[in-house]
Amino acid sequence: MDRDRMNRMDRSDRSEKTFPALPPAPGRGFADTWWGHAWLRALEDSALDGRQVKQGRRYARAGVVGAVSVRPGRLTAVVRGPDGTAHRTDVLVQEFTEAEWDRLLGLAASEAGHIAALLDREVPPELAEDAAAAGVELLPGIGDLDPRCDCGEWDHCSHTAALCYQVARLLDRDPFVLLLLRGRGERELVDELERRNSAEAEGQGQGLGQGQGGSLRPLADAGVPAAEAFAAGRALPPLPAPAILPDGPGQPPTLDTESEPELDVDAVEFLAQAAASEAYRRLARALSPGHADRPPRPPLTAAEDAVRLAAEACDVRVRSRLAASGDRDRAALDLAVRAWGFGGAPALAVLEDDWTPDRATLARARAALATAWSDATDPAATDPTDPEPTGPRTTDPAATAADPAPPLRRVRARWTVAGTDRQLRLGREGRWWPYRREAGRWLPAGPGAPDPASALAEPDPANGT
Repeated sequence: MDRDRMNRMDRSDRSEKTFPALPPAPGRGFADTWWGHAWLRALEDSALDGRQVKQGRRYARAGVVGAVSVRPGRLTAVVRGPDGTAHRTDVLVQEFTEAEWDRLLGLAASEAGHIAALLDREVPPELAEDAAAAGVELLPGIGDLDPRCDCGEWDHCSHTAALCYQVARLLDRDPFVLLLLRGRGERELVDELERRNSAEAEGQGQGLGQGQGGSLRPLADAGVPAAEAFAAGRALPPLPAPAILPDGPGQPPTLDTESEPELDVDAVEFLAQAAASEAYRRLARALSPGHADRPPRPPLTAAEDAVRLAAEACDVRVRSRLAASGDRDRAALDLAVRAWGFGGAPALAVLEDDWTPDRATLARARAALATAWSDATDPAATDPTDPEPTGPRTTDPAATAADPAPPLRRVRARWTVAGTDRQLRLGREGRWWPYRREAGRWLPAGPGAPDPASALAEPDPANGT
C-alpha cells in the first residue's frame, strides 16, 4: 500500500464530521458565496438529466435530506422520496494527493491574508486562482462529483442532487467542509499552516498573521479581524501607473468568412468596432481629471444602446436593421440619433420623455427663466461693481439682445417661444435643451445648457444658424 493511501486512510479515521439535517429552505437560494455557487455549477453542468436536478432542488427545499456525513472523498446522507422511501445517497469527490496538498498549503501559508480569510471562514478567490495555476483545482468542476445512490440511477438522480444542494448551504457556512472532502480536516490544516507559518517567520525574523507566541491558534480563538491580520503581513506593492490613453480605438481583426459560412460578418465586425470605440471613450473619461469625484453614469437600457449603436453606424443597412429590431421606425431612429449626438442618454430622454414637473421643479424653472433675461438686460446685474448679483449672468449676444424676455407658452416641461419655431425643454436632470420646428416636427437643435437663455441662443449645427 503506497504512503499517500495510508496517510489518507489514517486521516479518514479521525477526520469525519456529521451535520444535522437542515430545515426546509422555501424561496431562498442554496448558495450565497462564490465557492457555494461554484459547487452548484459543478452539479448542474455535470448532470445529464436536468429534470433530475430540478427535482433534487425541490427535495432539498422540502427538507427531506437527513444528516450529512462528510469525510475525505465522500458525502453521505439519507434522502427520502415523495413516498417516504429512504435512499442511502453518496457523492464522491477526488482527494488531493500529498503533492497537491503541499502546493496548496504552501500557497496559503505564503500570504497572511489567505490564512486570516480561511480562519474567518472565507475562501479567498486569489488562493483558488493561484492553486489552479499550480495544478490544484480547489473547487470541483464538470464531472468531479461522482454520484452513488441505491435507487439504481447511474447518473445524478434527484436524491444525489438534493444532497449536493444541501451541501452548498454547508459550504456557505464553513468552507473547511470542502477541504475535508479533499482529504484534510480543519484541525490538521490549522496545525500544518501554523508549522509552515512558524518556519517562514523564523526565516524572516517575524511572524505573519500570528497570535501571541507565533501561533495561529490564538488568532482563530480571539477572532482577530482579517484586515488587522493582513496588515501585519508583507507590504503590498505600489499600484501600477494609470493607463496611457492610446491615439484612438483599436481595429478589430478581419473575420474568416469561410470557417463560419452562416455568420453575418458585417454585423459582427460592426459590433466589434462599436465596442472598441465605446471602450476608448470610457477609458478617456476614466483618465480625465476629476473623474473619481463624478457620480457613475447609469447603465444604458436596451433601447438607449440601440440608439448608441445607430449613432456609430455609417452604413444605412445597419441603421435599418437596428430600427427593425427595436420599437422605433427608421424616421424615429434617425431623430433619436440626432438627439443622441447632442448629449447622449439625457438628450434622448428629453426627446422622448414628455413629463410634467412637480411644483418645486416648476418653481425653480420659472425662477431660472425670469433670472436669465433679467440678468441679461438689467444694467445693475451686469455691473462688475455690484457686490451681490441677483442670479446667473450670461454674456451671449443673442441673450443680451433679448429685450424684453420672449413670451413663452408652457406645456408640461416644454416652453415654446410664441410666434416662432424655437422651443426650450427642461430635462429631469435640470438642464435646458433647445429645439426647432421643421416640416411640422420638433427637432433637437443643440446641446443642453444650465440656463435657458444660453440654450435658446445655442446655434443649430444642422442648419448653420
